[in-house]
Amino acid sequence: MTQKYFYSLLLTLFFAFGAVQAQEPKSTSSVAIENLNFYPNPVTNGKIYITSKNSAAKEISIYDVLGKLVLQTNLNVNNKEVNIGALNSGVYIIKIKEGDATATRKLIVK
Repeated sequence: MTQKYFYSLLLTLFFAFGAVQAQEPKSTSSVAIENLNFYPNPVTNGKIYITSKNSAAKEISIYDVLGKLVLQTNLNVNNKEVNIGALNSGVYIIKIKEGDATATRKLIVK
């Protein structure tokens, strides 16, 4: 009988202190890009155009659905066009970074 209480107490303590040691959530302090727009989506002509309220330089990263980086490029202030003609048809994730602000969107290539 004592052994049963001991295991119950041990199990209760394990769950009580195990919850305290849970992983902390990731910080969500990232800033969004104001008035971000990229078009066309879905892409049929091999080019996308990216605009935002700020005309700052942008860092573009495109990943496949498995998370592999397939294209990375930088857009200067005057350039709004990204050539994605080398990408196969499919679904991709595009990450756009402008200064401290970032945005992630789904990109479809037909």
